[in-house]
Amino acid sequence: MKSALVVLLIITSLTTYVRPQESALDGMVGLLRGIEDSQVQASLLKGMLSGLSGQREVPMPKGWAELKLKLEETGDMEVVNLVSQLSQIFGDASASKEALALLRDINATTKARRVALKSLLTQRHPEVPSMLESLLDGPLQLEAIRAYATFDFKEAPIILLKRYAEFGANARRATVETLAARKAYARKLLNALNRGSLSKSDIPAYVARGLKMLLGTEFEKVYGEVRKVSADKSELISQYKKKLMSPEMAMADPSKGRVVYNQVCAACHVMYGEGGKIGPELTGSNRADPDYILLNMLDPSYDVPEGYRLVTVTAKDGRVYAGNVKEEDGTRLVLNMVGQTSVIAKSDILSRTVSDISLMPEGLLLTLSDSQFLDLIQYLRTEQQVELPK
Repeated sequence: MKSALVVLLIITSLTTYVRPQESALDGMVGLLRGIEDSQVQASLLKGMLSGLSGQREVPMPKGWAELKLKLEETGDMEVVNLVSQLSQIFGDASASKEALALLRDINATTKARRVALKSLLTQRHPEVPSMLESLLDGPLQLEAIRAYATFDFKEAPIILLKRYAEFGANARRATVETLAARKAYARKLLNALNRGSLSKSDIPAYVARGLKMLLGTEFEKVYGEVRKVSADKSELISQYKKKLMSPEMAMADPSKGRVVYNQVCAACHVMYGEGGKIGPELTGSNRADPDYILLNMLDPSYDVPEGYRLVTVTAKDGRVYAGNVKEEDGTRLVLNMVGQTSVIAKSDILSRTVSDISLMPEGLLLTLSDSQFLDLIQYLRTEQQVELPK
């Protein structure tokens, strides 16, 4: 009980850690020196890592080098991995070198390589961009694709677009999202769209909206107008309610609707335990009420809760992030984004804007055929999960 209380106090203090308060970290190191229980060591190290998440080049606390050697000698791999991640944050070049070697080691576990990549990305290690292409054929494919957004790497669009046709659906979407994260990347994506290397349907509505923000009319000249829903939302809702009352609704297939849901909704919403956490969970929502469904799908910005408003952050290195705020303290901002969570150091932020609009695009239903719409609604009305079509 005592050790659990100590862990809680450590995590609480580190969550509010501000870099000038170096004595807090010194105290953690001193405490760890006297602890022999590997589980308690791991808990304290996790607390330190959580509090320093998203930071880099943090001054090494006093006694860390000696503590590092002691903890590495325990042989507990969880403790050793946590020490390595913290050492990188403290600017330990040898720890970064070890992480690079681990990432290159195809015989290492996927979990260990994933942790190594994450820590190297946090530190924006300059050797990582040139390594990512070698990861595109393995189990870290999605992580490697998304990692390109961390760097302004001129070869990234060339590499990703060259391989786009051979990627699966998830990798294709991750590629489009990554290339929409930086203006230079977005222009290459636009050129590919203009050449026909990818189609308009490959660009989800939420990405199209972001690309319009980045490139303006330049994007719409190639993609076409990023459509807005009619100003008279009540008339549009009435039109869709008529579709729900049509004879075709009786033939709607919830299994096919699940496929549509996975394509247009699952990236942002959890339903039956699956999906992203950008928007509200739908499992317990009022999905049987057609007015509720249509209002939220056709006019998602009608009444946007504070936590679901679109936050756009531009970093000093030119990367653009769009999502909603998951966590925030004095040193970092954690954004829930489509397909991932990004931790941004406050010192890296150039600008930040909060919009009154929802992250959910207004024209979502306008991209669906009548049969797709009816199948989707039928799936949303289900009370338990259905099988995908055979």
